[in-house]
Amino acid sequence: MKLHELKPAKGSRKSAKRKGLGLGSGLGKTAGRGHNGQNSRSGGGVRPTFEGGQMPLHQRIPKRGFTSKFKKQYAEINIQDLNRFEEGTVVTPQLLQEAGMVKNMGEGIKILGFGQLNTKLAVHAHRFSKGAEDKIKAAGGSVEVI
Repeated sequence: MKLHELKPAKGSRKSAKRKGLGLGSGLGKTAGRGHNGQNSRSGGGVRPTFEGGQMPLHQRIPKRGFTSKFKKQYAEINIQDLNRFEEGTVVTPQLLQEAGMVKNMGEGIKILGFGQLNTKLAVHAHRFSKGAEDKIKAAGGSVEVI
């Protein structure tokens, strides 16, 4: 069997309805839309979320809370992930991006305190959690807020 010999299974392909092609076609004149009314018109019909005049779902459910448009999004890295760097390395946001640990930096990088740090590193980042700062200093490293 060759590529040009392939054919779909019998009965699996159906020809499209050819609407509006004369009275004898079975779908001529009004093309299956009926005579009058909203759905017979071009552009007629209701939007997908319309519920027949009933109060729409997005208006029925309660609204709560608030989302600040000034919220800052930080890329988060745990200190256990910093163990891949050699002792004495200065860890910067650029180094983390080159290593593939951060794809989208957002407003900056925040170092979180999950795990243990086994190497002495100088870490430069935009923010640090208290636990991360303590663990980096306990390992003999230094912390610098950019």
